[in-house]
Amino acid sequence: MTMIMKPTHSIEIKELLKFADRKFKSERGTFLFQEGMLAEELYIVISGKIQISKVTSDGRELSLRICGENDICGELTLFTDNPRYLLSAMVLEEGEIVAIKKDIIESEIFQNSKLAFEFMKWMSDHFRKTQTKFRDLVLNGKRGALFSTLIRMSNSYGVQKGNEILIDLPLTNQELANFCGTSRESTNRILSELKKDNIISVKKGKISILDLQYLKNEIDCENCSAVYCSIE
Repeated sequence: MTMIMKPTHSIEIKELLKFADRKFKSERGTFLFQEGMLAEELYIVISGKIQISKVTSDGRELSLRICGENDICGELTLFTDNPRYLLSAMVLEEGEIVAIKKDIIESEIFQNSKLAFEFMKWMSDHFRKTQTKFRDLVLNGKRGALFSTLIRMSNSYGVQKGNEILIDLPLTNQELANFCGTSRESTNRILSELKKDNIISVKKGKISILDLQYLKNEIDCENCSAVYCSIE
C-alpha cells in the first residue's frame, strides 16, 4: 500500500507559527468563518480537516477544497480596510487550529521579504486552483465535474493499493455533490454508472478508482501538476 505523492506547501509554516495569536480546538460542524464576515485572522490547521466552500446565488453549496494538517485557510485581502472573507470554512473533522492576526501578518510582510514572496505565491497558487476548478465545472458538465473531482481527490488523498487508488476520505454522496456543483441525485446516478462499468468501487463510504485513465480521457485531462489539480 503506497501513498500517492501529494502537493507540497511552499509557505514556511514554522515561520508563520511564530506569529500565532491563539490556539484552539475545532469542533465538527462549526465554522471558523463564514462568507461576508469581517476578516481579521488567518488560520493554520494543526490537525483535523476544514472544508472551504461558497454558497451560490441559488442557495446551493459549492465545496472548493479541504484543508488538512499544516494547510492555511482564511482567504482575505491584505492592506485594505474592513476586508471580508470571500468563502466559508466549516470543520469536517475536529482538531487544533492556530490563528494569526491580519495586522501582524501585514507588519511581518513589510519586514520579511522571503515571507512576503512565499505568501504571495500561496495566494497565487490558490487563485489558480480555484480558476481551474471553475473551468472544469463550467466546461465538462455534470459527469465531467464529478470525474474532475475524483481525479483531484486521488491526487490529494489517494492510496495506491495494487491496481486501485483508494480515496482515503469518507464522504457522503451529498458532500461529493457539493464539490461538483451538482445535485445528490445526479451524483448518485453517475456513481452507479461508474460502478456498473467497473471504473470505481465503493466500500464503507470510501471510493476506489479502478480506471483512472478512463476518467482522464473523458475530460481530456491535461495532466496538470498535482500542486494545482488537488482538492487541498
